[in-house]
Amino acid sequence: MIVPMKKVSLMIMGDKKSETLKKLRKLGILHIVSAEGSGKKLEELKERMSLLESALFSISEKKNKKINQENADVKKAMAVAEEIAGLEEEKKLCSAELLSLTTELDRLSDWGEIDPEKLKELSEKGVEVYLYEMPKAEYEKLGENVKTLSLQKTKSSVKFLLIKQGAEGEDEIVDSLKSYKFELPSASTSEIRQKIENLNNKIKETEEIIASFSAFGDSIKKAIKVCEKEIEFEIYKTGMSEENLAYEGNGNVSVAYFTGFVEEENIENLKNTAKENSWGLLVEDPTEEDNVPTKLKNNKFVSLIYPLTDFLGTVPGYFEYDISGWFLAFILVFFGIIFGDGGYGIFICAVTAILIAKMKASKKKVPPAFLLIGLFGLSTIVWGTLTCTWFGLSAQQLPQWLQKLSIPFISNVYADKIWYPFWTNGEYGLTTAQNLQIFCFSLALIQLTVAHIKVAARNRKSIKILGDIGSIMQLIGIFYVVLSFVVNAQVFSFSLVLGGIPVGTVALIMVIAGFVMSFVFSNYAGNIVKSILESLKNIVSVLLGVVNVFSDIVSYIRLWAVGLAGAAISATVNELAGPLLGNFMFMILAIVLLVFGHGLNMILNVLSVIVHGIRLNTLEFSSHLDMSWSGHKFKPFEEQIER
Repeated sequence: MIVPMKKVSLMIMGDKKSETLKKLRKLGILHIVSAEGSGKKLEELKERMSLLESALFSISEKKNKKINQENADVKKAMAVAEEIAGLEEEKKLCSAELLSLTTELDRLSDWGEIDPEKLKELSEKGVEVYLYEMPKAEYEKLGENVKTLSLQKTKSSVKFLLIKQGAEGEDEIVDSLKSYKFELPSASTSEIRQKIENLNNKIKETEEIIASFSAFGDSIKKAIKVCEKEIEFEIYKTGMSEENLAYEGNGNVSVAYFTGFVEEENIENLKNTAKENSWGLLVEDPTEEDNVPTKLKNNKFVSLIYPLTDFLGTVPGYFEYDISGWFLAFILVFFGIIFGDGGYGIFICAVTAILIAKMKASKKKVPPAFLLIGLFGLSTIVWGTLTCTWFGLSAQQLPQWLQKLSIPFISNVYADKIWYPFWTNGEYGLTTAQNLQIFCFSLALIQLTVAHIKVAARNRKSIKILGDIGSIMQLIGIFYVVLSFVVNAQVFSFSLVLGGIPVGTVALIMVIAGFVMSFVFSNYAGNIVKSILESLKNIVSVLLGVVNVFSDIVSYIRLWAVGLAGAAISATVNELAGPLLGNFMFMILAIVLLVFGHGLNMILNVLSVIVHGIRLNTLEFSSHLDMSWSGHKFKPFEEQIER
């Protein structure tokens, strides 16, 4: 359930900000709504945080060493962070210089060994040598008066040396070749290589020094948490609204005030604290205009879904629904269908059991995520048992007792059998694949009906509930339409009559009657005429709503399709590896193929659960609840928690 909240406004003396916040932090029950903080101290804290995070990032990929008590010091962690920042800056400068020298060496690579000092010595002895690179056609025009030494020729250009001998017209030629002159390096190529080697060694040494600080990883993390709390405190302090009030005879008095939210069960505690400290306190019920935080409270089993919703970052709005229980129930079913293979389920459960056993052996608390993954494994085993799907093997390759545990209508044992419903008189039948499709569409009907029942329960004291009932009628009628259009039009005919009831006709009547009821009452807010006018204003959206219901139900066929694709991949992997297992020489290759193939299939299945299974909960199901997942978590202002 979503924990009920109260909106509170606190008024305090302007000079009591820090004192008040310290007491509220110790109390630990108030979620403070604050404007953006400001000030020099806040900027300094943010810079400190950035420095610590950069230091942690620098050592995060290094092998952690065991930390001792001396290293678990926040101040020392800060000093280490500053030292790491200096080393990172030094490494950055070395890398920039290394890049520059490497680029220069690449520029000189076609010229061989070059030493500017030796060329200078030759110049002092009267032998002037110049380096040029120019188009081949231009080079051939130089004539015989110019003495050159060709170093490299290509189809389009020539690299050469020009040796100045003092001949007539030589200076003019040298001047005309300025644009082709090759710029000499500041050092010889051998010196550049030595500098590059020295820089590489220096960068390596710097990285080793940085790695040596990995022992301070835990203390830096602790320092980050402390810094986060200090930043939070400063934001709340500087973000408070403040006004100066004038009192006769007392001058101006500074008053600060802010708002927040507190759990309804803790409101008396806050009232008593406010009374003890002479704070002004106003308590109100939150409205839809308020940005109310959300806190979920469920039993231990339902709470197992929290690791998944936290990973997705999905939080229901305060005035929306807590669907944690339904989310868990349906995602377990969806996961089992998508993974599909009981063998995969056994593997998941085995790995989870090993991890849990290790946690228990080390006397650590078992993370809820492990238990959730274990449930996913059990769900996959159940579905694999019901459909007789194990390790990608055909049903005929499995033991008889496994085949008998499956449900015939959806079992692979009877994949080629046609099932004839009693009302078809053996004329028309359904395949096992069609039975699985019906199962998926039935899941859609159940889940979406649950959504509309929850909405109807909220509107039970209003005539608006008739619109919700109309939506349920549309849903049931369109469910039959889907069975006819998508599964089998002959088995689920619109002329079908069962027990004297014209099923197809009733389905169409439910769609029409449900649409009318939804059209008239869905926007009801005290006046039916206004409700109808509101629906008329959005007539296109209202009509598209019927199409959306159809598409939402059909969308659940993705469960069957993705599960079928996974089964096909696992069967193909077995077919490829099977012949190799009979040959001892190729047995290792077969095992590698099996591990890689089934491993890749499991990874694809995980992605399918995220893309398809979770989508059905957060989109199709949620849209029928009018949920936008617009909430944010309730985070009380509290003392630093050691972890």
